[in-house]
Amino acid sequence: MTSHKLKIDIVSDVVCPWCIIGYKQLEKALEMVGDDVEADITWHPFELNPKMVPEGEAISEHVARKYGATPQQSAGNRQRLTELGDRLGFAFQYGPDMRIYNTFKAHQLLTWAGDIYGSAAQTRLKLALFAAYFQRNLDVSDEEVLLQVVADTGLDADEGRAVLNDPDNEAEVRAHLDHWIEQGISGVPAIIFDGKYLVPGAQEAETFVNVIRKVRDKALA
Repeated sequence: MTSHKLKIDIVSDVVCPWCIIGYKQLEKALEMVGDDVEADITWHPFELNPKMVPEGEAISEHVARKYGATPQQSAGNRQRLTELGDRLGFAFQYGPDMRIYNTFKAHQLLTWAGDIYGSAAQTRLKLALFAAYFQRNLDVSDEEVLLQVVADTGLDADEGRAVLNDPDNEAEVRAHLDHWIEQGISGVPAIIFDGKYLVPGAQEAETFVNVIRKVRDKALA
C-alpha cells in the first residue's frame, strides 16, 4: 500500500503541559501506523499568556486567578499530568516554586528554526524547550536561557540572538499568532492534518490513529 506524506501542523505553547502530552500521544500514534504515512510536522505559535509580566507568575497563583482552581484541584491536575507523562515517556518535574512565563521569544526561535533548518530541527528545539520548562524549571522567557537551549540542540546561538533582535522576525511571529486566533484557535494543542482536519486537545493515541488513517484513505481515494 502506498505511503501518504502527511502534513501535520501543531499549534501549541511551550508552557502548556497538554501540548507535550498531545505530542507524545501523536508520536505514539505515528509509531502505530508505521509506514502507512510519512509525517511532516510543523510547529506554530500560540501564547497562552501574551500579557504576562516579565518576571512571570507563580503557577499556584496563576491557575487560581485564571481558572479559579483551588490548591487541591491544581495538585490533582499536576498529579494526573505527571502520571500521564510517565506513561508516555516525559517526566514532569513540578516544584513548589514553578512559575509561568511569557513565551514570545521562544516562538521567535521556533519559527526561525523551522524556516531555516526544517521540521526535524524545529521539533528538536520544541522538545528541548518543553524539557527546559517542565523538567528543569527554567525561565523560558529569558533570552540567555533560550539561547543556551538553542546551542544545546545543535543550532547556532549567535544566529538565534540576531533573530531575537530582528523586527522583521517579530512582525512575522506576531502575524502567525494572529493567524491562528483568526482561524478560531482559542486553546492548545490544536493539531491539523493535511491542512483540513483539526483535532483539538491531547487526544489518546488511538484517536489520532483513527484520524490519520481516515485522512490517508481520503487522500489516496
